[in-house]
Amino acid sequence: MTTEIYVSTDIEADGPIPGPHSMLSIGSAAYTADKQLIATFSANLETLPGAEGHPKTMKWWSTQPEAWAACRENPKPPAEVMQSYHAWLKALPGKPVFVAYPAAYDFMFVYWYLLKFVGDSPFKHSALDIRSYAMAFLQRNYGDSGKENLPPEWLEEIPLSHVAVDDAIQQGKLFCNLLQNNLQRQS
Repeated sequence: MTTEIYVSTDIEADGPIPGPHSMLSIGSAAYTADKQLIATFSANLETLPGAEGHPKTMKWWSTQPEAWAACRENPKPPAEVMQSYHAWLKALPGKPVFVAYPAAYDFMFVYWYLLKFVGDSPFKHSALDIRSYAMAFLQRNYGDSGKENLPPEWLEEIPLSHVAVDDAIQQGKLFCNLLQNNLQRQS
């Protein structure tokens, strides 16, 4: 059986969808099921030619000057970043499983960029959404399964910084805590 490596991923972008808008930063933290952080990946990306920041998103960014500065530091061409990211994923010691909070947003950008600039996604078409997993584990409605309703020890009191790799590490710990609680319950 192939070992699964949970690749907690967070992206920062200048709009709601890839193409018309750009992924500005990507951060991933690769964890084993027992919460061992085995590797991280972090890069800032140049914006896509012809893409523009969405007014609503850019208004939000204006309230986050430190995070904005962090995601605009030393940006690289998207093709270069995604080829490096793809190689990093392929070098992990197991099958990469995309994990995010929310997965729909982060995965949409990562998948689109991988296919556009590499032509392949080691994640295939799949992403694991932490909130949906919490909903099922806690047996609650989706609206009652957000971070504010999770046991505090799962969150480990690490605030979101909107710096992609930092948020990926935080969300990866949350996911591993949830996974371990689920596996212990099944024993």
